[in-house]
Amino acid sequence: MKKNVIIISIISFLIFFLIFLLYPRLDIKNKNMIISVNEEYKDPGYDLHNLLFKLNNKVKVNGNVDTKKLGNYKVYYTSRILFISIKKVRNIKVVDNEQPKIELNYDIDKICKNTDIKKLEYKAFDNYDGDITEKVKVELIENKLVYTVSDSSSNKTILTKKVEFITDNSPILNLKGSEVIYLYKGSNYKDPGYIASDECDGDITNKVNIEGNVNINRIGTYKITYSVINSNNKEIRKERKVVILDRKNIGSNIGNGKIYLTFDDGPSTTITSKLLDILKEENVKATFFVTNKSNTLNYLIKREYDEGHTVGLHTASHDYKKIYSSSESYFNDLNIIENKVKNITGKDSKIIRFPGGSSNTISKKYQKGIMTYLTNEVINRGYIYFDWNISSGDAGGAKNSNDVYYNVTSKLSKDKTNIILMHDFENNYKTLNAIRDIIKYGKDNGYTFDVITKDTPQIVHHVNN
Repeated sequence: MKKNVIIISIISFLIFFLIFLLYPRLDIKNKNMIISVNEEYKDPGYDLHNLLFKLNNKVKVNGNVDTKKLGNYKVYYTSRILFISIKKVRNIKVVDNEQPKIELNYDIDKICKNTDIKKLEYKAFDNYDGDITEKVKVELIENKLVYTVSDSSSNKTILTKKVEFITDNSPILNLKGSEVIYLYKGSNYKDPGYIASDECDGDITNKVNIEGNVNINRIGTYKITYSVINSNNKEIRKERKVVILDRKNIGSNIGNGKIYLTFDDGPSTTITSKLLDILKEENVKATFFVTNKSNTLNYLIKREYDEGHTVGLHTASHDYKKIYSSSESYFNDLNIIENKVKNITGKDSKIIRFPGGSSNTISKKYQKGIMTYLTNEVINRGYIYFDWNISSGDAGGAKNSNDVYYNVTSKLSKDKTNIILMHDFENNYKTLNAIRDIIKYGKDNGYTFDVITKDTPQIVHHVNN
């Protein structure tokens, strides 16, 4: 009996010991995990073993973790060895801890008092929710714009931008066309128009108030006043003068006693630069009515402008047959030189001189009545044309510099506006050699020199065609 008990005990011990050695144990790492959304999920690992062997190949893993979607996920690890079943669970939580971002799509430090701050462009993005601009809250706190937004995971972003309110803005008022318009008695007057704007109010052209009227049938100077007030109660005023002239007497009753040196048909390689040198040395400004010469001479037009002279337009070609064949041909030719001057100087030029003057009769050969039409139409289009009342004769009668000098100085008068016709075409040395003496005569006799502008009294001839 005692022997049997011992045998049973030994057998029991051996069985228990064998079970102890062979019983599988499953260990998983990081049983509870937290990972960020869109982060790659990597299984931290597991270990199935007994005291004698590793048994990982006996483990089945089930479960899916979608890291693109917030939530709680479970991964199951199971194994069955003989009569023993083992099961373990890993808990994974996908979370969003990243703050959303706010982008301001404007770069201003000043805003108007009447600005709708919600209309200032901005965007808000979240790494999980995507575009959450509509969730942004905008507040104005003292002198700061505060943008606040939270995503679906309660991650919150606050962006602050310091701003200054515009309180001293004034409107801008620009008149179209010339500020001084010359018309003949009986002509039609149409206001060239205006544009008004404001930094805060935008386009306020429709708020412009106009005062004054023009009697086109009565000679005189009329004032048209334009004014506009912005929301900040700031006002700006501009004035346009409309001068109604009698064609029969034009030029005879207008005078300021100044000398206006004008040079047609340039620039040229031989005369213009030397002429500019003399004018610079004498500190005298002049007016150049230019044509479309070689682009290699563009620098001379730029120099004329840079040195304070007026650059006027004399048509591009100066070809009578071409420009006086029709009004369309004239303006096409004029536009070429106008665009060229603007490209060179950066400024529009609206001061013109007709080739041959407004009184020319050669135009009859190509189009009857064209000068009557053009002298009115150029004014309607915002140009101002100037003829002359003193001719130097350098393009015809004058044989030398002495003749040029005499033709000019003998006709100067302090009772009229002295607009002198000269030329800076190639090799016109008789004018080049006379100009310094003409300037000296003017200075010695108390005259002043000036450039032609839109405010210069308009000297024109009687139209013969």
